[in-house]
Amino acid sequence: MTDLVIGADGLARCAWGSSTPDYAVYHDTEWGRPLRGDDQLYERMTLEAFQSGLSWLTILRKRPAFRLAFDEFHLPTVASYDDSDVTRLLADAGIVRNRAKIEAAIANARAALELPEGLSVLLWSFAPERRPARPASFAELAPITPESTAMAKALKKRGFRFVGPTTAYALMQATGMVDDHIVGCHVTVPPVA
Repeated sequence: MTDLVIGADGLARCAWGSSTPDYAVYHDTEWGRPLRGDDQLYERMTLEAFQSGLSWLTILRKRPAFRLAFDEFHLPTVASYDDSDVTRLLADAGIVRNRAKIEAAIANARAALELPEGLSVLLWSFAPERRPARPASFAELAPITPESTAMAKALKKRGFRFVGPTTAYALMQATGMVDDHIVGCHVTVPPVA
């Protein structure tokens, strides 16, 4: 499989983005586009943590259930969850039922609310300079970068869980802090403001 594929619609996209219709929509409309906002980035961070050890496709398909179960990832609401909410979430077959990840999601909401500058400002402070050209292949990309390592360290220092350097880099890719679309991909990513 090459890193760039021409889809049935005639559009060139990153190969993973052509593997299923769900991935094509996600690739074309969300992945790599700059995303800001505390609740929005908290959602992405939480979903990346739940993805650990699983396929992103599993999480993507469960995302509507996650949004419902976690009150649209509204930080103050999730931060107020108690043991009864953990029990409720563990019983919800629509999401990934992992106690450690559920408890981390709640702890992370609480930690996010403690940030004086807010979660969005903190996360974006680790965005690297935009590279002059897109990568020619995925082989040029590392799953961990100095920036993702620094982000993970800063988050852990502030009480966040399930945010290692690999998860941090996946978050950076998904939210447009880096543009890792392959050269030739039809997706145009707006410049980071």
